Amino acid sequence: MKRRFVAAIGVAVSVMAVIALLKLSPVPVAGQAQAATDQPGSAVKAALKTAWGEPDLQGIWANEYATPLQRPARYANKEFFTEEESAELDKQRAGLRTFSDRNAPRGTEQDVAGAYNAVFQSIRPTGRRTSLIVDPPDGRVPPLTPEVQKRRSELREFQLALMQAVETCKTTQDASCAGVKHGPPSPRFEERAAPHYVTAFAFLNRADGPEDFGLGERCMGGSLPDFGGFRRIMQSPGSVSIFYDVGQGQGWSRTIPMNGSPHLPSHVRQWWGDSRGRWEGNTLVVDVTNFTAKTDFQGARENLHLIERWTRTDANTLEYVVTIEDRTTWTKPWTIKLEMGRQPDQANRIYYEPRCHDGNAGMVGLLAGARQEEKAFAAGRGPHPATKCRVICGYGLTEEDGDPLR
Repeated sequence: MKRRFVAAIGVAVSVMAVIALLKLSPVPVAGQAQAATDQPGSAVKAALKTAWGEPDLQGIWANEYATPLQRPARYANKEFFTEEESAELDKQRAGLRTFSDRNAPRGTEQDVAGAYNAVFQSIRPTGRRTSLIVDPPDGRVPPLTPEVQKRRSELREFQLALMQAVETCKTTQDASCAGVKHGPPSPRFEERAAPHYVTAFAFLNRADGPEDFGLGERCMGGSLPDFGGFRRIMQSPGSVSIFYDVGQGQGWSRTIPMNGSPHLPSHVRQWWGDSRGRWEGNTLVVDVTNFTAKTDFQGARENLHLIERWTRTDANTLEYVVTIEDRTTWTKPWTIKLEMGRQPDQANRIYYEPRCHDGNAGMVGLLAGARQEEKAFAAGRGPHPATKCRVICGYGLTEEDGDPLR
């Protein structure tokens, strides 16, 4: 099920420790920066080194441009936009509708669903690439395996069954209601669990427990690989630390051992996998395995395998290339390339603690509210819970919202 969920939140990340900054600030090797600059076509124009001699990737880095993950069909066989095309796309995209542009009757589900105003949203300038995917050359995600298609189909059938009684879907044309066949509450509403672990945001129209909610609603939306938000990189001898500031305060930290140690045993599974890094020239190469089956990246779960390459191409640019592989999910591996710009340390010196739900009480409130609705219905004082929309439906945005990058 596709839905428009626009929430590009760029919360500035800051200095995590002043002492650490003083100790780990970039230290150019004498004469190296000038020598690199004097070589036309050099991959690294100003190769910075840490105090202990490793390539320096430290700083706050962000994806500054809007580039679709995979190439829209209208741009087939076109890898780059011209400057004129990017400028024209910026003009078109400046007028895109957002959650705050909705016109819905006050007090209705449509009025409050997805009720973020424009301060929480942003439209970044159009990038030169037509897709983040650089391999396959068509810029498209490789076909899914039959196994993953089957899992998605079973989840979709369960989702549609739980939505068939939703009142909002009877009166509105919306992507979230697409495919819903209206009827009485489905018996599947009483099933103990979904056929597969739910990871997608606002996917099930039910609130029996935390597992009925997607990872984003549970403040667990951070994932690898990551292409949005900010990342703060700090280094020390033997390790690289990356803090990801993503998704409405769902920031998380990642430590990459650089000491040649092997991966964790295969039975040890982690939310963001197990990373092991090494240097190849000026490039940090990170091998990531051991993901838990409760994560999900484009359909891949516990068998996801990443090879990341981080290269500082100049003082203010960090290139991130990741090859993504899972033979149980896609028919072949695929590769993404992203260039990130360095953000000013001084302007981002205040550290914002990741806080998704205020006081971490959001999920408690969601479940408590659902229990009250059930009690009211049982007492004849309210509608059946299955008739209410919990999946951000009816807020007026559809798949065809006019974004030329989709």
